[in-house]
Amino acid sequence: MASDLKEKAKEAFVDDNFELAVELYTQALDMDPRNADLFADRAQANLKLNNFTEAVADASRAIELDPSISKAYLRKGTACIKLEEFQTAKAALEAGASLVPGDSRFSKLIRECDELIAEENRTAVVPKVMSIPSSSVSPLPDRVTNSPNDLEPLPVATPSAPKYRHDHYNTPTEVVLTIFAKGIPSENVHVDFGEQILSVSIDVSNEESYHFQPRLFSKIVPDKCRYAVLSSKIEIRLFKADPISWTSLEFRKDNVVPQKINAPSASVSERPTYPSSKSKIDWDKLEAEVKKEEKEEKLEGDAALNKLFRDLYQDADEDTRRAMKKSFVESNGTVLSTNWKEVGSKKVEGSPPQGMEMRKWET
Repeated sequence: MASDLKEKAKEAFVDDNFELAVELYTQALDMDPRNADLFADRAQANLKLNNFTEAVADASRAIELDPSISKAYLRKGTACIKLEEFQTAKAALEAGASLVPGDSRFSKLIRECDELIAEENRTAVVPKVMSIPSSSVSPLPDRVTNSPNDLEPLPVATPSAPKYRHDHYNTPTEVVLTIFAKGIPSENVHVDFGEQILSVSIDVSNEESYHFQPRLFSKIVPDKCRYAVLSSKIEIRLFKADPISWTSLEFRKDNVVPQKINAPSASVSERPTYPSSKSKIDWDKLEAEVKKEEKEEKLEGDAALNKLFRDLYQDADEDTRRAMKKSFVESNGTVLSTNWKEVGSKKVEGSPPQGMEMRKWET
């Protein structure tokens, strides 16, 4: 049972066997995937392993499932500080502090965030990822680092083998990320934006989930980011904090300082710039294939009829639409005309297929 696995995970945590604790929490979550407390506990174990991105993802999921769980806010704030996501950390800590007024752990970390934000503002010159010396980050209180009972680990999404492929491209203001997940209901998709963190979770089934939590190449503006769940993909638009060209989606220590993009004037249409001119991926072909899949998607019954009308209506004027509706209804679905002058002044008679005849049914 999930409760038994949770107890074993706590024992492993107390014994400083954090890898085993993460594994046991993961097994428990496979059995009880909507347990916010398990996510919060796994986050703490990931913090111990320096898996900060995973800790943020787990804490965010715990908060989503149970907004009243204060330890999730504390762990999210702690992990974000380690990732130099100071604004995101402060917002999480302030939300958690409102749940437990007077808790010194929150107030101490909030003060630390204020100091780091002020330092970042003083030293920021060009858009690049800053490296904060470990000596400048105050150690966590003993209760946070050493007491699994008071501060249980936040659940972290295990980085299992990717189920869906993904690609991205640049525009002057955005990075557009596409995850090719077909037929996923929108309510099964959870996306969380941080200053330099993206967390995507897809509930594929009751027992299987897909998680993608990269630390991004550069900073974004979370409030301006958005996503859409389409029939054959999930499209995520990351609004850049700085007008630079991302040479990759994820941050790496060997990333060179990116060059600023010379944004075109408003009258010039934006043409996406791709991550590398040496890429072997034919992006235009890839986009065409996706559109073809959507166009050729096989539907049946009312869904197919609705799609037919929608496609025909897309570029039609008002008279054409009126003609289509009138002819289709009056002919009992046997005639579909787009000529309003022809059908507008008379009743449209039915025209059955060859070899068939029209009959009126009496009730």
